[in-house]
Formats: sequence, structure tokens, C-alpha cells
Amino acid sequence: MTLKRFLVHLLLMALVIFVVFAGALLWLKFYTNHGQEMELEDYVGVQFEEAQEEAEKRSFELIVKDSVHKVGQPGGIILTQNPGAGRKVKENRKIYVEVTKYQADKIKLEDLSEMFGREYNSKVKELAYMNINSKVRGYRHDSGEPGYILDVYYDGRLIEGASGRKSGVDIEKGGTLEFILSEIGGGEVEVPELVCMQYKTMSFMLGPRKLNLGSIERVGAITDQNTAYVIAQVPEFAQGAMMRMGESIGVTIQQEKPESCDDGQ
Repeated sequence: MTLKRFLVHLLLMALVIFVVFAGALLWLKFYTNHGQEMELEDYVGVQFEEAQEEAEKRSFELIVKDSVHKVGQPGGIILTQNPGAGRKVKENRKIYVEVTKYQADKIKLEDLSEMFGREYNSKVKELAYMNINSKVRGYRHDSGEPGYILDVYYDGRLIEGASGRKSGVDIEKGGTLEFILSEIGGGEVEVPELVCMQYKTMSFMLGPRKLNLGSIERVGAITDQNTAYVIAQVPEFAQGAMMRMGESIGVTIQQEKPESCDDGQ
């Protein structure tokens, strides 16, 4: 065998040994890594799609086991995971997660207890337990007690009032109902005709109308204000004229009964 052929055979043997050795190392690495445990990431608070992409890189599989509505949170956010973060798990492990819903849960209006005519403050507490917010939209005069519900609005439309309830209304959890409440003041009454009345009679009749007595001007000597007569008023009386409850009427009085007043007044 020549030197040249010997060197060629020696090189081929070295190459075979290298290939066998490299193959053994790769097999050993695969064998030792197969089934190796890895520390699990914390996916809570992460968007599901983002977490799923990261998990796939590590040979994990995320599976949604449940979804719940969380007021004020966007959909697809991971709330819980099992196994939990930091646990040692093998590749191809399934990770079960709970995420927030994309669509809010809804409550049918007919499933809520009646709101019209109910006391507002107590109804607010009841609705809060169902994750429904409450807001006062305004007030309207009512002859009953103040602070009671007269109208209910949702998304800008009247859904309950004296005429009853609208059908087919679904209210989102986290949504807001708006209320019109009763108040004693704020209504309107006809402007009373006070001229020719004695002061004591005039004062008495203002009370039930929820009107106040304003300025008092006196003409001549007033010896007994209660028996003095009203000779002018502001605002003046006019058929059908209205004024708001709580407003004031100013009067001018004199002691003697005016000649223009009938005997019946």
C-alpha cells in the first residue's frame, strides 16, 4: 500500500469516526432534552392571542376552559391559569386558562324588580349588586314624597314609567340606568288672585300652593296687618297665568277696604 492510499484510508476512517461521534452527540442531546421540565410563564393579565403565541414557541398548548364578563376589562384577558406560573412542566403540556368575555353579560329588564314608584336610594343598592350603575337624570314635581322614581332611561330611551315597561330591553352589566325623581318643588301653579283679600287670608292661601310671600309695600297707616287689604300684587293675576312653586309674590296693602272690592271679597 502506497503512502498516498494509506493517507486516504486514514482520512476516510477519521471522517467516519467524526460522523458517528457527532450523531451520537445529537441523539444524546435529544434523548436528554426529551421530556425535560421547564418553568411555566405567568400568563395572567396577558391577552390570550399573545400568550398563545409565546406558549407555542415553548411547545405548550393554551386551552380556554371558561370565560367570564368583567366590568371595565376588555375581552380576551387571561384571568387564571392551571398549572400556575412557576410550575415545572414538560413540553406539549396543556395549560388551561380562564379569560374575560368580549361581550358583556346582559340582564333582561323584566328580570328586574319594578322601579317606578320605588324609593331611589334603596333601588340604587339593589341594582349595584347586579353590576348596574344608577344616575339621576333630573327631577319633576310630584304630589307624593320626594326622591321616588318617576321615569327610567337606558341608552337615551324611556324604558319604564307610569305607563309601564318596554319589552325586549336587555341591560348590560356595567351599564347605567338614568332616573327622573320626584320632588316637592319645581311644579307650576296658577297665579292666584290676591287683590281685595285680607292679609291673613292671603297668607294662608299661599301655603298649599307652595308659594312664598315676597316684598310687602304699605299704603297709609297700618293699624292691624292681619286685617289689612291687598290692593296690588306682583306678578299680577291673569287667567291661565302660571308660576313655579317656590317663587314669591309681592303685595301692596292698605288698612281700609278698597271701594273697588265687592262685598263678597
